[in-house]
Amino acid sequence: MSRIFIILFLLIPLSWTWAEERFQIKDIRYYELSQGVRVVVETNGVVEFARGQLKNPERVFFDIKKSLLNKEARKEFLVNNSVVNKIRAGQFDTSTVRIVFELLKPDYEFKVIQLENPFRIVIDIYLKGGSKQSLKELEKKKESKISLKRTIVIDPGHGGKDPGAIGPTGLKEKDVVLDVALKVRELLKSDPQYDIVLTRDQDIFIPLNKRTEIANKINADLFISIHANASTNSYARGVETYLLNWTDDEEAIRVAARENAISVKKMKQLKGELGFMLASLEREAKRDDSVRLAGYIHNSMADELKNDFSRHNNGVKQALFYVLVGAQMPSCLLEISYISNPEEERLLDDESYRMKIAQSLVEGIKNYFIKTDQIKKVKYTKHNSSPVKTNTKKIQNKKEKTNL
Repeated sequence: MSRIFIILFLLIPLSWTWAEERFQIKDIRYYELSQGVRVVVETNGVVEFARGQLKNPERVFFDIKKSLLNKEARKEFLVNNSVVNKIRAGQFDTSTVRIVFELLKPDYEFKVIQLENPFRIVIDIYLKGGSKQSLKELEKKKESKISLKRTIVIDPGHGGKDPGAIGPTGLKEKDVVLDVALKVRELLKSDPQYDIVLTRDQDIFIPLNKRTEIANKINADLFISIHANASTNSYARGVETYLLNWTDDEEAIRVAARENAISVKKMKQLKGELGFMLASLEREAKRDDSVRLAGYIHNSMADELKNDFSRHNNGVKQALFYVLVGAQMPSCLLEISYISNPEEERLLDDESYRMKIAQSLVEGIKNYFIKTDQIKKVKYTKHNSSPVKTNTKKIQNKKEKTNL
């Protein structure tokens, strides 16, 4: 009896360990700096980690606590620059992911910050004194200490065999939204902060589910789908922006049914069938960001078109759009005007009107990043297995703007 009791007692701590929450290290990316390197570690939450050093050869490592490494994440980078030879990542033990920098010389400095939207740890390793001047310059500009490109996927709706809605004189939705998307890319191509990727840049057909896959595969920061609205009521007009969610609003259901290429009846039947998708943690984690994204873009678009073209503001709405299901980043869908309305079809066929829409979309994207990003300084924890004493100082949260 006593033996059984002892065995059960010994197993209790193990069960606690198994039940302990694990964060996922989703992706690891590496960038060259002028005098060092930067590693961006994308996680699904705010994590704790410790720094340690090893000698012969010279190495510095970061142990991310309570974490599991995504099997598809890249695990080795051959750098061979002035300070770092190689970067390695791996599952050090059952609950620790270790990232190791193999150094070429011991006189280095490092900076680490943690960001959100999405959650990331950013580690900079550079020669001593190598980044002080550049950081001062960035601080003077009230910019972040970290500057990396934002990847934004713009999705022109329909295409190829799917023309989308067709206006009274034959103007096709697929052609209008493609032109707007190309204009957005052109407007942002000279800005080093942004990398614009289009799901299509020509008249081809892409299934709805493949569009967010494009964004997910490249770990995009935003996904924005562009459409032109249509209604049997030729007087329907204005601009509106949609979030992914179920709604009982008949007009929103009708719009989603048309964009999903199914009947309104089938659309209503999907409420139960797709409820689990709407409850997924991945989507819920991005919901607040999607609300902000939709708000900034819609306000920019509505104000621009109201002032210059007297367009009606229909507001931000919710509906179940297939094209947004599965997006692992903040997302929204724009209905840039009613192509079924004769007056708005004429405007959509006007180059200056489409350019105004593109400009307002660019302004909304920039506002989103400027006003919502925050830098979180990192909280260190003691690392018992390190051969040298680790920094255990807790760094409090600090709100700053960032372009990472």
